[in-house]
Amino acid sequence: MQCHCRTSLALGRGAGVSIATDRIAGSALGIKLARLRALRTGAAGAAIDVFAIRIAAAGFAYIAQVMMARLMGGTEYGIFAAIWVWIAILGHSATLGLSQGACRFLPADQARGDLAQVRGFLIGGALVTGACAVVVAAVGLLLVWLQGSLLAGAYAAPLLVAALVLPLFAMQDYCEGVARSQNWAVLAIAPPYLLRQGLIMAAMLAAIGLGAPAEALVAVACTLMATGIAVSVQAFRLVMRLRTILPAGRRSYDWRRWFGACLPIAASDLASAGFNFVDVVALSLLMPPATVGLYFAATRIQQFVVFVHFAATAATAQRFTATHAAGDRAGLARLVRLQAQLTLGATALIGLCVIAAAPLLLGLFGPEFRDSLPILAILVAGSIAASVFGPGEDLLNMLGGERLCAVVTVAMLGLAGALCFALIPWLGVVGAAIAMATATVTRGFAMALCARAVHGLATPVYAGWLGKVAR
Repeated sequence: MQCHCRTSLALGRGAGVSIATDRIAGSALGIKLARLRALRTGAAGAAIDVFAIRIAAAGFAYIAQVMMARLMGGTEYGIFAAIWVWIAILGHSATLGLSQGACRFLPADQARGDLAQVRGFLIGGALVTGACAVVVAAVGLLLVWLQGSLLAGAYAAPLLVAALVLPLFAMQDYCEGVARSQNWAVLAIAPPYLLRQGLIMAAMLAAIGLGAPAEALVAVACTLMATGIAVSVQAFRLVMRLRTILPAGRRSYDWRRWFGACLPIAASDLASAGFNFVDVVALSLLMPPATVGLYFAATRIQQFVVFVHFAATAATAQRFTATHAAGDRAGLARLVRLQAQLTLGATALIGLCVIAAAPLLLGLFGPEFRDSLPILAILVAGSIAASVFGPGEDLLNMLGGERLCAVVTVAMLGLAGALCFALIPWLGVVGAAIAMATATVTRGFAMALCARAVHGLATPVYAGWLGKVAR
């Protein structure tokens, strides 16, 4: 706007001033383009870092799951898988949306120079996350005790240990969000997805080597130890790095503003966590533990595909906020289009590679796990199809529209659950895969529609193609 105004004034001041103004405008445009190129380069570089670490983490997780399935057998492995799902669901939700909120509020407050708000969010968010996670764990145990039968069966002891894992898991999720808000991609994801996975695997091998039984209880205890070490390392490194960029000073707590955005995000996170694991939960209610393990093995391999979207989100979500705060509408549109295109291409490539290697990858779990190939193929197809619709969910959470995002996610959770309970009795584990693939694609489409309605940004990949055809 400034460049256009200066040029208009120059029209009445003579050619010399006009030339000078053009140079100023050209210089400003050059700076803007340079910033956009830097933003793209930074986003792409961060995405590559995140993706590389997540692929390595997926490798560790895959090896760990193979090892546990081989050591524990189908029934104990199924029990462990069901308990881990609940840790993930409740742990992500216990942050009350503050983990995602860090990516929304911290970059914007830093851009405005409001460091008191930054300090307040960092300290307040950590305290609230820890307290909420402890309450959730206690309430969960109370509900299990009231239910009665779970504490009388094979799930009893693993559930008690899982309650100790939950606060550590939630705190690590919050640390991840804070690190992502500062574009510290490696610090954000290496501790939870690489260090923690490696420690679980090492602890399990050590425990079995020392004579511990190969049971779900031992696996959950190893998870407790690994999560405690990983979150301690991550929190220490995070505090040290924050001290280098954030001087000491007063703190300001704007709880109404924070929770006004974060609580809907928390509802969306809870629904998202439920959405990601509703198939496993439904199977655990309708099928024996061995069948749950069979399905869970396929979902662990599918994570190689899902990590593409996670890497893109971790690298660009906070950049959406910064670009929007700077008023760079054109730059934001380009960044959205870039993420959509790269995510679709990478998802399709990784998905095809995973399907090609699936017989070998599944066979390592045990001969019976090769039956999971149709499950894996359906889940991967759903992930690829959903990536066509671009980062609509990220835009809603980062730029405003988190309530609408929560509504859509809850609705999609209901759809996924209904499809699972309808199809699993009829088609078994394949029915669960079809239900999740259908709901995943529908969710991506709905988020794209909402992002267009709220922000006027077309997120699907085909929107850019249609624009080129129209021109």
